[in-house]
Amino acid sequence: MSKPELEFHLPDGPWRIPAGAGPGVEERVLADDPERGSRTALVRWAPGTDTSADGVARHDFWEEVYLVEGALHDLTLGRTFTAGMYACRPPGMPHGPWTSPDGVTMLVITYPEPGRR
Repeated sequence: MSKPELEFHLPDGPWRIPAGAGPGVEERVLADDPERGSRTALVRWAPGTDTSADGVARHDFWEEVYLVEGALHDLTLGRTFTAGMYACRPPGMPHGPWTSPDGVTMLVITYPEPGRR
C-alpha cells in the first residue's frame, strides 16, 4: 500500500490525540502509509502547551515540519520559531523540548530513512 491518491479537497478527518502525546497536542492525519511508515498530518498545540517534561526528542525517521500559524519556543536553543519557518530533521537529530504560549499549527511529514522500513 502507499499513501492514497487525493486531489485538492478540504481535509475533514477528526482531530485526535496522537499516541504518546502530551496534553494540548492533537493531529489530523491527511495521508498515511503505515506499511511504509510515512505520514502527513496537521498537528496543533493548544496555547500553553509545554513538552519540557518529555525532554529532548529524537526519532528513528525523517521529520519535516512547516509552521502554518503560531509559534514554538525551543527551550534548548532559547529560540522562537514562527509561522512560515521550516525544519528538516534526519533520524536521530535532537530537538526540543518546546513551549507554545499562544498555540501553533504545523504541517508534519514523516518517513523512514531510505533503505529502512
